[in-house]
Amino acid sequence: MKHIPRKRFGQNFLTDDGVLHDIIRAIDPRPEDVMVEIGPGLAAMTRLLLESLRHLHVVELDRDLVARLKKDFDPRRLTVHEGDALQFDFGAIPVPPQQKLRVVGNLPYNISSPLLFHLAEMAPHVQDQHFMLQKEVVERMAAEPGSKAFGRLSVMLQWRYHIELLFVVPPAAFDPPPAVDSAIVRMIPLAQPMECDAAKLEAVVAKAFSQRRKVIRNCLAGMFSEQELIDAGVDPQARPEAVAVADFVALSRLR
Repeated sequence: MKHIPRKRFGQNFLTDDGVLHDIIRAIDPRPEDVMVEIGPGLAAMTRLLLESLRHLHVVELDRDLVARLKKDFDPRRLTVHEGDALQFDFGAIPVPPQQKLRVVGNLPYNISSPLLFHLAEMAPHVQDQHFMLQKEVVERMAAEPGSKAFGRLSVMLQWRYHIELLFVVPPAAFDPPPAVDSAIVRMIPLAQPMECDAAKLEAVVAKAFSQRRKVIRNCLAGMFSEQELIDAGVDPQARPEAVAVADFVALSRLR
């Protein structure tokens, strides 16, 4: 029976074989990898991953798709976790000593940012992440300070990861086609991220980018004095998008 994509789950199924193989080459799965796929959908990428992997974990919310996955795949090779990826405990997936988890998926665009923040908590235990996301979101994730795309998402993710936009995927590669271009992003957790309190960094960054058109001195008024900005190496006259990740970290340490 044909599965009808559900808008409430943000379902757009990747159907282009060429793009699928490009993604698999970028991921480069190895037999011994411990990998989890978020939102396997109709299992187009799942099948290709299992050509290389001994075993794969998947997290799927749609009950109809969960039933299909359990029917179509040997449970000795595919473990299906039914539930919302936003609530899923990725730390519960068993990983042998000396190994780290690999995470892949065509993420539902309507929950992409909160899901990325949820996964960021697992960064020390993750080898890498390869995701399909809305192209605009990937551009924001990978943006350099000084660009209009640089913002809260850029800072909070670049503090933990090296981020690279690998290639763009057009709407025609999906069924149904989304209204926007997509892109494949590679996220590699930094071996030694700058030391700071995540909650304090989040508070500083959220306040800084709440009024993007103002200079950082005015954005952070009430949180830092002008002298504190200068002491942290931040130009009080700079706009938030011109302030480097390291400078935001420095400010968070003053909190």
